[in-house]
Amino acid sequence: MLASLPAFLRIPLACLLLLVNTVLHVTPLLLLTVIRLIVPLRGFRHAVSRVLVGIAESWLGVNGWMFGVFTRTQWRVEGDQGLSPRENYLVVCNHQSWVDIPALQKVFNRRIPFMRFFLKSQLIWVPLLGPAWWALDFPFMKRHSRQEIEARPELRGKDREATRRACEKFRHLPVAIMNFTEGTRFTRTKHDAQGSPYTHLLRPKAGGVAFVIDAMGEAIRQILDVTIVYPDGPTSMMDMIAGRIREVRVHIRRLPIPAAMRGDYEGDAAFRAQFQAWINALWAEKDARIAATLAVQG
Repeated sequence: MLASLPAFLRIPLACLLLLVNTVLHVTPLLLLTVIRLIVPLRGFRHAVSRVLVGIAESWLGVNGWMFGVFTRTQWRVEGDQGLSPRENYLVVCNHQSWVDIPALQKVFNRRIPFMRFFLKSQLIWVPLLGPAWWALDFPFMKRHSRQEIEARPELRGKDREATRRACEKFRHLPVAIMNFTEGTRFTRTKHDAQGSPYTHLLRPKAGGVAFVIDAMGEAIRQILDVTIVYPDGPTSMMDMIAGRIREVRVHIRRLPIPAAMRGDYEGDAAFRAQFQAWINALWAEKDARIAATLAVQG
């Protein structure tokens, strides 16, 4: 019914309800976080962390419901059988739009553990969401470029140390760690500037995946290889809110993490080359999958 409202009513109403839903969930989430900081008991803090995750999952569930009633978007999901909220996962995915995040949350909410993203440190200042991400133990990272490391060698290894510290927080709860392996959203300009060998993807950055696998150790044994396709082409969050996205296709593969893919990515050149070849092979398969999906649509 709400999807049939004229756009000048539907879009402001959807935006208002999204804001109200965020405020109603973030407020108790932040209050409980303050209590968690005050009470020093580890068991109590772990229990509060579980409650915080429940609040966050409720928040995402209501958002997903609203997208369902305000839009006519068709969701085509393959490979989502056998998922468990009690199993740890590393989720790797192509990145095309900010829509990717609510799309992943809609597909996986309450079906796998609550997903955490590695976020740029500046995002902690985003109103409401930044403090909420911090309260939910999302890792905020200061990524150092190769040029910065060459200029300041003492920065070498800092990214790995930060990843390890972040992953230590996840050992008392089931977790799904999300990694947009390309490091940025796909655009044709970025693709051409990189000289990417793939048609529909940027070059993958293998280091982030390797660091998480190393930091989590045997606590994480599976990768969810996720491919998102928007058959109608590039899209935005406003397109989703406005109901202009006709279809979203999501393909999921569960892959074991081979023992050979656990090692010292920074210090072992042979392992680094082997790991990069493995990720590049996954990305070649993902590129072919996107091409096949788009060909069927065409």
